[in-house]
Amino acid sequence: MSIQLITRSTLASRRSVLAASGAVLAGLTLAACNRGGGDGGEGGAGGRVTLAVSTQTNPFFVQLVEGAKAEAEAQGVSLDVQDASDDSARQADQLANAITQGSAVVIVNPTDSDAVSTSVEALNNADIPVIAVDRSASSGEVASFIASDNVAGGAQAAEALAAAIGESGKVLHLQGTPGASASRDRGQGFTEKIAEYGDIEVVATQTANFDRAEGLDVATNLLQANADVVGIFAENDEMALGAIEALGNKAGSEVFVVGFDGTADGIAAIESGTLEATIAQQPEELGKQAVQQAKAILDGSEAEAEIQVEVVTVSEENAGDFQ
Repeated sequence: MSIQLITRSTLASRRSVLAASGAVLAGLTLAACNRGGGDGGEGGAGGRVTLAVSTQTNPFFVQLVEGAKAEAEAQGVSLDVQDASDDSARQADQLANAITQGSAVVIVNPTDSDAVSTSVEALNNADIPVIAVDRSASSGEVASFIASDNVAGGAQAAEALAAAIGESGKVLHLQGTPGASASRDRGQGFTEKIAEYGDIEVVATQTANFDRAEGLDVATNLLQANADVVGIFAENDEMALGAIEALGNKAGSEVFVVGFDGTADGIAAIESGTLEATIAQQPEELGKQAVQQAKAILDGSEAEAEIQVEVVTVSEENAGDFQ
């Protein structure tokens, strides 16, 4: 009786393995078929485009997706949006599915520029063009990279913060997600420019993962250890708003905060006087440009290797223009 049970279990296991293998082979065959022809070049004009976005809990990426969806509808492009919820492993699974399901082009906004590299290389091996938006991959080939000039934006943030604190005093630097190219570039621009002000000292730098709640927690801890801080640079508006909450009534009067992204909440904070400035990106334009480059590939044309979307320093004087 014991031997008979083991045999049935083994047979069932083998059937499961064979079924799974068949599904994978079918998926790969479908992918090859979808990439292998059509009237519009690689993938065909009617091919599906996958947009793998890092998160949709951040208003910035919500706007990016909205811009991509609007342009996809205008261009007649089938757009499949995947949300990784800031989980690199989840995004890797989504990009693997894009291969097996036969996506013609993949647009990726990486959760982590290093972690996504393996997936980009797999897409390269599958002959699926990759477009990176807002953040790029550390390795692998992308057909196009659409982003704000984050290095310049970081420098603009340093200038705005220096002006607010009279070019003197101690400041904090809240970083975004470790490994994200946007965080590295914004941090580079800020660090290089703020170093030009001899009377300004960056007393602490710590990640808060582009998250408002983490921005509140990190800022609270850093402010307790550095009570004489007069300025804070946060690499996005969400962290800046968390820092403002940590500051309470000191925000905008005793301690000046500069953010990055130009989100609706960030602009509202400028108008209320709690946020000194933000470096406004154009997330909807980023999404729009990404879909336009995907459409060019679907139509058999080459994508532009790099597109930089302008960033603007927003303060009380021009906040009304960005509502």
